[in-house]
Amino acid sequence: MVRVKICGINTPEAFTAAAAADWIGLNFYSKSPRFVTPAQAASFSGGPTRVGLFVDPTDDDLTATLAVASLDILQLYATPHRTSEVRRRFGLPVWRAVGISDRSHLPAAGEDIDGYVIESKAPPDATRPGGNAVSFDWSILGGWTAPLPWLLAGGLDTVNVRAAIAASGARAVDVASGVERTRGVKDAHLIEAFIAEARGR
Repeated sequence: MVRVKICGINTPEAFTAAAAADWIGLNFYSKSPRFVTPAQAASFSGGPTRVGLFVDPTDDDLTATLAVASLDILQLYATPHRTSEVRRRFGLPVWRAVGISDRSHLPAAGEDIDGYVIESKAPPDATRPGGNAVSFDWSILGGWTAPLPWLLAGGLDTVNVRAAIAASGARAVDVASGVERTRGVKDAHLIEAFIAEARGR
């Protein structure tokens, strides 16, 4: 069964709607419309495995967040060296976000981390990293022998997720804006529908 991550959870309603997901993403990047403080993240009790999203975090950033919010996995927008370093220092599983636009951007073996989030490369004028609600040519991933587990992200929604899974061979998917009614505001019905579509129900 395809596994599902709902990223950018920032309200109790969204947290409740995402209860059936495998992971929830908590975004600690202050420039994101999905930003949550460590205290807000800590207010969501129970639920799926928690993934904390950070952009080029310092050790102090991570220490301060982890002192307040319980996280199971760290998802980093950072260099391969830095992501490996964070894994060693903090003792938590680490996923590195990788933006791609062609096959040459796919990661190779050798990183001391636990997985990847594969998404579209951010446009040149983007104000933040990530898929920015844009998909890419999923066939790029066809036949790729991934060195680590990975999630497909970037521009996914209830309409295209099945096609994305079929074209890419993904066994896990990650969605943020594709389940929102307005920018940064999750829609419970879209969350539930996305999970069902991804799992082929």
